[in-house]
Amino acid sequence: MNKAKDYIQLHLNILLFSLTSVFSKAASVQLNRGGIKNPLLYVFLFLMVANCGIYAIAWQKVIKKFSLSTAYANRSVYLIWSQIWAVIIFHENLTVKNIIGLLIVLVGVMVVQRYEYIYDFNADLYNVFSSITDSAETKRQRGACI
Repeated sequence: MNKAKDYIQLHLNILLFSLTSVFSKAASVQLNRGGIKNPLLYVFLFLMVANCGIYAIAWQKVIKKFSLSTAYANRSVYLIWSQIWAVIIFHENLTVKNIIGLLIVLVGVMVVQRYEYIYDFNADLYNVFSSITDSAETKRQRGACI
């Protein structure tokens, strides 16, 4: 359950990071509408910078729970969130090329996750067998000392 909680935190952090592109695009829209004197431009710029700051702090806390390869492979899910925001918020079109690209990203994340799972499983087996052989060795040494 702890691992699931860690992955949820990782993906919530990635979701948070994806909002930076939303604020950036919203700021761009406001700049085009009202120019540099548009107050909403500065609201969205502030939200973008604040979001990056919160993300940076949260990322440092979350990344300690994963190997770098796993964390950064999962970070590419950002592209999926960006496409979702583009369609929902900005009413952009989702093309077949976009969908194929997102599927390639998703498959890449799953491949890294599978490798990480196999690696963790093998590491756990190694630790179990090491503790068994270490305890047998310790017993032998104690028997020799007595």
